[in-house]
Amino acid sequence: MRRLYLQIYLAFVGILLLFGVLVSIAWWLIPSDDQDRRPLDGMGALLGEVLPAPGRPRPELQAELDRLARQFNADITLRASDGGLLAHAGEALPAAPSGLSTSGWVRLPGGPMVALLLPDGRWVLARWHRHHRAYGLVGALLLLAAAIAIGAYPVVRRITGRLERLQARVDALGAGNLQARVQVEGCDEVAELARSFNRAAERIERLVNAQKTVLAGASHELRSPLTRMRMAVELLPGADRPELRAQLSRDIDELDALIGELLMASRLDALDHLGSAEPVDLLALLAEEASRTGAEVSGEAVVIQGDPRMLRRLTRNLLENARRHAGGATVEASVHALGVGGAKLVVADRGTGVAEAERERIFESFYRPPGAKESDGGVGLGLWLVRQIARKHGGDVRYVARDGGGSLFEVDLRSVS
Repeated sequence: MRRLYLQIYLAFVGILLLFGVLVSIAWWLIPSDDQDRRPLDGMGALLGEVLPAPGRPRPELQAELDRLARQFNADITLRASDGGLLAHAGEALPAAPSGLSTSGWVRLPGGPMVALLLPDGRWVLARWHRHHRAYGLVGALLLLAAAIAIGAYPVVRRITGRLERLQARVDALGAGNLQARVQVEGCDEVAELARSFNRAAERIERLVNAQKTVLAGASHELRSPLTRMRMAVELLPGADRPELRAQLSRDIDELDALIGELLMASRLDALDHLGSAEPVDLLALLAEEASRTGAEVSGEAVVIQGDPRMLRRLTRNLLENARRHAGGATVEASVHALGVGGAKLVVADRGTGVAEAERERIFESFYRPPGAKESDGGVGLGLWLVRQIARKHGGDVRYVARDGGGSLFEVDLRSVS
């Protein structure tokens, strides 16, 4: 993609070059006006007194033309009133056009020629040797172009440089850096745009921080009434209506899991990067969590630097998701080394799988696939948290359709410092 500063810069240079071309064309082609002919008539009268009179010997005439040609650095031709050639110094120039009745300029392919009418009716035709002059003009235009090009570049670059820095901070804000701000430079439209961006970024940061604070506070405060409800259910007298007691316990467990995931989500949103990392044995962690769901574990012991709590939540969510959709079949999980300082965690089941159109959407927050019921469990945050945690550890998660039916989740993880 063409950069803005290059477009502006090239436009300046192109306009300058076009101007030089147009000036040159005008200088060569635009005809003289009547005022230009008055000094030419005077020059013709003076030459009529300098040149030998008609009938003088040709060598005398030739010597005078040679002298004038040297003095004026020009090709000079003397012709009779009917156009006949009398003498010439340098290149013989053509006769004046038949329609020309007084002194004037004549445009020729090699450059303009001046035709001077002498009082005795003869014509003196002269064309200056323009090559040195033309080179000087071209050189002057090139120097002017270079001067403007060199002078315009820092100006254009300064303007677009500020726009590039603004774009970088906008990208940083879009990537989640709510503290991204732009240094305000100057007092023009670009500076005003930077101020507007800073005001918008500050407001967004306040709103997002307020939302995080409310979410984290509400999630934390809900823990206490949930604990009291759990204790009240356990202390209910008698054994009447055991199904109600079981339903209440499931609801409380589900709310407790939701609050835990909301708190984890708040913690992830608040982190630009992991503050501290510890060695985590992924195979041992996977085996601990698999014992809760009855999953089969295999692979190799791989230790990475990461957040143990987050990695445990990632593993638990994957195993719980596979258990819910496995249809009673055994869930398989494994760990494999992935280069230096990396690991791959794989969780597979033999459930119904996920339609191709839904394979990315299942990682969205609070998303439920079509046909899913609340009784199936889960609140739609589990896989979203898996992806966020994986990305905090320098990796990602992807869904793969398993050969023979079922689902397979692959998580790449990297050691973080």
